[in-house]
Amino acid sequence: MGNILKCFKGDEEEDHYPYYHPGSRPHYPQQQQQADGHGVASLAHDLLNFESASMVPEGLRQHVTASKKAQIKWYQNMLEAYKNARTPPRTPEEAAQLVVSALNWIQRADLEGILEFYNFPIPSLPAASSNHRPSSLPEGVQFVLNTLPVNNQNIGDGDGFTAYVATTDPRESGNVPIEVHEMVIARTEARNRRDYKSADALQSSIKEAGYKIIVCSDEEILARKYRIRMRGIDAPELKMTYGKESKSALVKLIGGKRTTIHVYEQDQFDRYVGDVYCNCAFIQEKMLKNGHAWHFTTYDKRPEFAKVRKKIRKRYGALTLHGYAC
Repeated sequence: MGNILKCFKGDEEEDHYPYYHPGSRPHYPQQQQQADGHGVASLAHDLLNFESASMVPEGLRQHVTASKKAQIKWYQNMLEAYKNARTPPRTPEEAAQLVVSALNWIQRADLEGILEFYNFPIPSLPAASSNHRPSSLPEGVQFVLNTLPVNNQNIGDGDGFTAYVATTDPRESGNVPIEVHEMVIARTEARNRRDYKSADALQSSIKEAGYKIIVCSDEEILARKYRIRMRGIDAPELKMTYGKESKSALVKLIGGKRTTIHVYEQDQFDRYVGDVYCNCAFIQEKMLKNGHAWHFTTYDKRPEFAKVRKKIRKRYGALTLHGYAC
């Protein structure tokens, strides 16, 4: 319990802090709560109780939208951060920083809800500008998407798929429409009332707005939808010869995995055109080398792709391994 116990100094006979009642926040006299830093001791009590009973404060659900299972995971992370801290937080600012560092991956609205629950100040959480392009990126890249694991069912063919990016991503966090936040909160409240019909209707409305609530690692995550067109390659449609084989090849490369996408533009179908990377592999290059796609020479003049095309022609003649004109 290490640092947590450091917050409870004094003789056992002297009841400096009231006892914690499971299922509720500890009650403090007004003067003592102010002296303790508006909730610093409350956080310590809650973490101590969580370590012994695996319980989260009941009142927290009024401030956040995530499930109880997700809240348990939050307290596991905060408890670990608390134990690893060189010294326990003594001020609301220090406690807020600990919470933010432990939970910087959750939805921003929920993070702010936890800070509000403990009366902690909300640190500045700047969202990255969508126009900012780090100098290390290739010329022409407009922005980068870091996706959640790609669902196999969202891979349409060998050169396109639908991806989702968590709204906790700095680029997304400040751009979620207020009406989407309101629908997420209303859906959670409907589920708590077991009004699943209303919850399903709200889920549909969230999807229509271009967002989706996805379960990832036993936690519900609000994510934004992106339709992706892989830059520089072309693959057969599903109904065409080798269409299914091409799709299967892409599923093996990115299915169930997180991807990083360097986005260059949007095409006439509002798809985001970009280079896709997964597990340190350049996916378009893999698709080309394995004969699962063409080099789209009409729109792409990259020499590295041309070299791959030349090697395939040299090895297999005018056709690739799977019979695609090269």
